[in-house]
Amino acid sequence: MSSQKIFLFDFDGVIVDGMQEYWHSSLLACERYLNSPYISVDQKLYKRVPNSFKEIRPWVKYGWEMILIVHEIIKTENPLKNDNKEDFINNYHQNCQRILNENSWIAEDLQKMLDQSRKYQIDKDFKSWVNLHNPFFEIIYFMKELRKREIKTGVITTKGKIFAEKILKQLNIFPEFIFGYESGTKVKIAEKLSQTYEILGFIEDRKKTLIDIKQNSETSHIPCYLADWGYLKGSDKDTLSNEIKLLKLGNLEELVAIER
Repeated sequence: MSSQKIFLFDFDGVIVDGMQEYWHSSLLACERYLNSPYISVDQKLYKRVPNSFKEIRPWVKYGWEMILIVHEIIKTENPLKNDNKEDFINNYHQNCQRILNENSWIAEDLQKMLDQSRKYQIDKDFKSWVNLHNPFFEIIYFMKELRKREIKTGVITTKGKIFAEKILKQLNIFPEFIFGYESGTKVKIAEKLSQTYEILGFIEDRKKTLIDIKQNSETSHIPCYLADWGYLKGSDKDTLSNEIKLLKLGNLEELVAIER
Protein backbone atom coordinates (compact mmCIF):
# COMPACT_ATOMS: atom_id res chain seq x y z
CA MET A 1 0.00 0.00 0.00
CA SER A 2 1.33 3.44 -0.86
CA SER A 3 2.50 5.65 2.01
CA GLN A 4 1.07 8.67 0.17
CA LYS A 5 -2.47 9.35 1.30
CA ILE A 6 -5.17 11.32 -0.48
CA PHE A 7 -8.80 12.24 0.12
CA LEU A 8 -11.09 12.88 -2.87
CA PHE A 9 -13.99 15.31 -3.19
CA ASP A 10 -16.71 16.06 -5.67
CA PHE A 11 -17.16 19.81 -6.22
CA ASP A 12 -20.72 21.06 -6.83
CA GLY A 13 -22.98 19.89 -4.02
CA VAL A 14 -20.03 18.89 -1.83
CA ILE A 15 -17.57 21.80 -1.57
CA VAL A 16 -19.94 24.48 -2.84
CA ASP A 17 -23.64 24.87 -3.56
CA GLY A 18 -23.54 25.98 -7.18
CA MET A 19 -27.29 25.93 -7.82
CA GLN A 20 -27.51 29.68 -8.50
CA GLU A 21 -24.48 29.60 -10.77
CA TYR A 22 -25.77 26.69 -12.81
CA TRP A 23 -29.12 28.38 -13.35
CA HIS A 24 -27.57 31.77 -14.12
CA SER A 25 -24.88 30.45 -16.47
CA SER A 26 -27.24 28.07 -18.29
CA LEU A 27 -29.84 30.82 -18.71
CA LEU A 28 -27.19 33.17 -20.07
CA ALA A 29 -26.04 30.44 -22.48
CA CYS A 30 -29.62 30.06 -23.71
CA GLU A 31 -29.90 33.82 -24.18
CA ARG A 32 -26.53 34.50 -25.83
CA TYR A 33 -25.49 31.34 -27.66
CA LEU A 34 -28.30 28.83 -28.18
CA ASN A 35 -30.35 30.76 -30.78
CA SER A 36 -33.50 28.77 -30.08
CA PRO A 37 -36.74 30.08 -31.63
CA TYR A 38 -38.76 28.50 -28.82
CA ILE A 39 -37.59 30.70 -25.94
CA SER A 40 -37.80 34.28 -24.79
CA VAL A 41 -35.44 35.32 -21.98
CA ASP A 42 -36.93 37.82 -19.55
CA GLN A 43 -34.28 39.44 -17.31
CA LYS A 44 -36.45 38.68 -14.28
CA LEU A 45 -35.62 35.00 -14.83
CA TYR A 46 -32.09 35.64 -13.54
CA LYS A 47 -33.29 36.70 -10.10
CA ARG A 48 -34.63 33.41 -8.78
CA VAL A 49 -33.93 29.72 -9.39
CA PRO A 50 -37.23 27.91 -10.12
CA ASN A 51 -38.18 24.96 -7.91
CA SER A 52 -38.53 22.76 -10.99
CA PHE A 53 -34.83 23.34 -11.78
CA LYS A 54 -33.78 22.60 -8.18
CA GLU A 55 -35.77 19.38 -8.12
CA ILE A 56 -34.42 18.10 -11.44
CA ARG A 57 -30.80 18.94 -10.49
CA PRO A 58 -30.12 15.59 -8.70
CA TRP A 59 -30.61 13.72 -11.99
CA VAL A 60 -28.00 15.79 -13.81
CA LYS A 61 -24.58 14.30 -14.50
CA TYR A 62 -23.00 16.75 -16.97
CA GLY A 63 -23.21 20.52 -17.30
CA TRP A 64 -24.64 20.50 -20.81
CA GLU A 65 -27.81 18.89 -19.45
CA MET A 66 -28.44 22.12 -17.50
CA ILE A 67 -28.78 24.17 -20.68
CA LEU A 68 -31.25 21.64 -22.03
CA ILE A 69 -33.31 21.74 -18.81
CA VAL A 70 -33.30 25.55 -18.65
CA HIS A 71 -34.42 25.66 -22.28
CA GLU A 72 -37.36 23.39 -21.45
CA ILE A 73 -38.31 25.46 -18.38
CA ILE A 74 -38.34 28.81 -20.22
CA LYS A 75 -40.00 27.62 -23.44
CA THR A 76 -42.90 29.84 -24.50
CA GLU A 77 -45.04 26.79 -25.32
CA ASN A 78 -45.55 23.75 -23.08
CA PRO A 79 -42.71 24.60 -20.67
CA LEU A 80 -41.36 22.23 -18.05
CA LYS A 81 -43.08 23.06 -14.75
CA ASN A 82 -43.77 21.54 -11.35
CA ASP A 83 -46.92 19.84 -12.60
CA ASN A 84 -45.18 17.94 -15.43
CA LYS A 85 -41.65 17.55 -14.06
CA GLU A 86 -42.31 14.03 -12.73
CA ASP A 87 -42.92 12.74 -16.25
CA PHE A 88 -39.65 14.33 -17.32
CA ILE A 89 -37.71 12.87 -14.38
CA ASN A 90 -39.15 9.37 -14.74
CA ASN A 91 -37.55 9.06 -18.18
CA TYR A 92 -34.78 11.58 -17.64
CA HIS A 93 -32.06 10.22 -19.95
CA GLN A 94 -34.51 9.34 -22.74
CA ASN A 95 -36.05 12.82 -22.52
CA CYS A 96 -32.65 14.50 -22.71
CA GLN A 97 -31.78 12.46 -25.79
CA ARG A 98 -35.16 13.20 -27.37
CA ILE A 99 -34.72 16.96 -26.88
CA LEU A 100 -31.20 16.80 -28.33
CA ASN A 101 -32.58 15.02 -31.40
CA GLU A 102 -35.60 17.29 -31.83
CA ASN A 103 -33.41 20.38 -31.85
CA SER A 104 -30.46 18.83 -33.74
CA TRP A 105 -28.20 19.69 -30.81
CA ILE A 106 -24.94 17.99 -29.91
CA ALA A 107 -24.11 17.56 -26.22
CA GLU A 108 -20.52 18.72 -26.69
CA ASP A 109 -21.73 21.94 -28.31
CA LEU A 110 -24.03 22.68 -25.38
CA GLN A 111 -21.11 22.09 -23.00
CA LYS A 112 -19.02 24.59 -24.96
CA MET A 113 -21.85 27.12 -24.69
CA LEU A 114 -21.91 26.68 -20.92
CA ASP A 115 -18.14 27.21 -20.79
CA GLN A 116 -18.51 30.31 -23.00
CA SER A 117 -21.18 31.66 -20.67
CA ARG A 118 -18.87 31.25 -17.69
CA LYS A 119 -15.92 32.86 -19.45
CA TYR A 120 -18.13 35.79 -20.43
CA GLN A 121 -19.17 36.34 -16.80
CA ILE A 122 -15.62 35.96 -15.49
CA ASP A 123 -14.35 38.58 -17.95
CA LYS A 124 -17.25 40.93 -17.24
CA ASP A 125 -17.58 40.66 -13.44
CA PHE A 126 -15.51 37.93 -11.82
CA LYS A 127 -16.61 38.73 -8.26
CA SER A 128 -20.31 38.47 -9.10
CA TRP A 129 -19.75 35.11 -10.78
CA VAL A 130 -17.80 33.74 -7.79
CA ASN A 131 -20.53 34.96 -5.43
CA LEU A 132 -23.06 32.73 -7.19
CA HIS A 133 -21.34 29.83 -5.39
CA ASN A 134 -22.08 29.26 -1.70
CA PRO A 135 -19.31 27.30 0.02
CA PHE A 136 -19.85 24.65 2.67
CA PHE A 137 -17.40 25.97 5.24
CA GLU A 138 -17.27 22.70 7.18
CA ILE A 139 -15.78 21.06 4.08
CA ILE A 140 -13.33 23.93 3.59
CA TYR A 141 -12.14 23.49 7.17
CA PHE A 142 -11.92 19.71 6.74
CA MET A 143 -9.76 20.07 3.62
CA LYS A 144 -7.42 22.40 5.50
CA GLU A 145 -7.24 19.92 8.38
CA LEU A 146 -6.20 17.18 5.96
CA ARG A 147 -3.40 19.37 4.66
CA LYS A 148 -2.14 19.94 8.22
CA ARG A 149 -1.95 16.15 8.56
CA GLU A 150 -0.01 15.94 5.29
CA ILE A 151 -2.89 14.17 3.58
CA LYS A 152 -3.27 15.29 -0.02
CA THR A 153 -6.62 16.35 -1.47
CA GLY A 154 -8.08 15.93 -4.93
CA VAL A 155 -11.21 17.42 -6.50
CA ILE A 156 -13.03 15.49 -9.22
CA THR A 157 -15.77 17.45 -10.95
CA THR A 158 -17.86 17.41 -14.11
CA LYS A 159 -17.31 21.17 -14.28
CA GLY A 160 -14.49 22.47 -16.45
CA LYS A 161 -11.23 22.35 -14.47
CA ILE A 162 -10.45 26.03 -15.05
CA PHE A 163 -13.73 27.11 -13.42
CA ALA A 164 -13.42 24.87 -10.36
CA GLU A 165 -9.82 26.07 -9.95
CA LYS A 166 -10.85 29.74 -9.91
CA ILE A 167 -13.50 29.16 -7.24
CA LEU A 168 -11.22 27.04 -5.05
CA LYS A 169 -8.53 29.72 -5.25
CA GLN A 170 -11.03 32.31 -4.00
CA LEU A 171 -11.80 29.98 -1.08
CA ASN A 172 -8.06 29.73 -0.37
CA ILE A 173 -8.12 26.01 -1.10
CA PHE A 174 -5.31 24.52 -3.17
CA PRO A 175 -5.80 20.78 -3.70
CA GLU A 176 -2.94 18.79 -5.18
CA PHE A 177 -5.23 17.64 -8.00
CA ILE A 178 -8.22 19.13 -9.79
CA PHE A 179 -9.84 16.99 -12.47
CA GLY A 180 -12.58 18.49 -14.68
CA TYR A 181 -14.87 16.85 -17.21
CA GLU A 182 -11.96 16.97 -19.66
CA SER A 183 -10.17 14.25 -17.66
CA GLY A 184 -12.73 11.49 -18.22
CA THR A 185 -15.00 9.60 -15.83
CA LYS A 186 -14.64 9.80 -12.07
CA VAL A 187 -14.18 6.04 -11.87
CA LYS A 188 -11.25 6.12 -14.31
CA ILE A 189 -9.65 9.04 -12.46
CA ALA A 190 -10.00 7.24 -9.11
CA GLU A 191 -8.62 4.07 -10.68
CA LYS A 192 -5.52 5.89 -11.89
CA LEU A 193 -4.95 7.68 -8.58
CA SER A 194 -5.29 4.41 -6.64
CA GLN A 195 -2.21 3.10 -8.44
CA THR A 196 -0.09 5.74 -6.69
CA TYR A 197 -2.01 6.78 -3.58
CA GLU A 198 -3.86 5.25 -0.68
CA ILE A 199 -7.29 6.83 -1.15
CA LEU A 200 -8.75 7.41 2.31
CA GLY A 201 -12.19 8.37 1.05
CA PHE A 202 -14.30 9.93 -1.68
CA ILE A 203 -17.12 12.34 -0.79
CA GLU A 204 -19.71 12.64 -3.56
CA ASP A 205 -23.39 13.58 -3.76
CA ARG A 206 -24.25 11.48 -6.81
CA LYS A 207 -25.01 7.97 -5.55
CA LYS A 208 -24.66 6.35 -8.97
CA THR A 209 -21.04 7.53 -9.16
CA LEU A 210 -20.25 5.90 -5.81
CA ILE A 211 -21.98 2.69 -6.89
CA ASP A 212 -19.85 2.66 -10.05
CA ILE A 213 -16.70 3.04 -7.94
CA LYS A 214 -17.75 0.19 -5.66
CA GLN A 215 -18.56 -2.07 -8.61
CA ASN A 216 -15.18 -1.51 -10.27
CA SER A 217 -12.63 -4.09 -9.11
CA GLU A 218 -9.80 -1.52 -9.22
CA THR A 219 -11.62 1.02 -7.02
CA SER A 220 -13.98 -1.07 -4.86
CA HIS A 221 -11.64 -0.72 -1.86
CA ILE A 222 -12.11 3.08 -1.72
CA PRO A 223 -14.26 4.23 1.25
CA CYS A 224 -17.25 6.05 -0.27
CA TYR A 225 -19.35 8.72 1.43
CA LEU A 226 -22.64 10.15 0.15
CA ALA A 227 -22.92 13.84 1.10
CA ASP A 228 -26.34 14.33 2.66
CA TRP A 229 -26.05 18.12 2.14
CA GLY A 230 -25.71 17.72 -1.63
CA TYR A 231 -28.15 17.43 -4.53
CA LEU A 232 -29.78 14.13 -3.56
CA LYS A 233 -32.79 12.35 -4.99
CA GLY A 234 -35.53 11.68 -2.47
CA SER A 235 -34.79 7.95 -2.33
CA ASP A 236 -30.98 8.18 -2.16
CA LYS A 237 -30.71 8.07 1.62
CA ASP A 238 -33.16 5.17 1.97
CA THR A 239 -31.56 2.76 -0.48
CA LEU A 240 -27.87 2.88 0.48
CA SER A 241 -25.84 -0.32 0.53
CA ASN A 242 -23.54 -1.04 3.46
CA GLU A 243 -20.58 -0.15 1.25
CA ILE A 244 -21.60 3.51 0.95
CA LYS A 245 -21.88 5.59 4.12
CA LEU A 246 -24.23 8.55 4.47
CA LEU A 247 -22.17 11.52 5.65
CA LYS A 248 -23.39 14.66 7.42
CA LEU A 249 -21.45 17.93 7.60
CA GLY A 250 -21.38 17.61 11.38
CA ASN A 251 -19.58 14.26 11.18
CA LEU A 252 -16.57 15.36 9.13
CA GLU A 253 -14.36 15.58 12.22
CA GLU A 254 -14.86 11.85 12.74
CA LEU A 255 -13.16 11.23 9.39
CA VAL A 256 -10.21 13.34 10.53
CA ALA A 257 -10.12 11.47 13.84
CA ILE A 258 -9.81 8.18 11.96
CA GLU A 259 -6.47 9.37 10.60
CA ARG A 260 -4.95 10.54 13.89
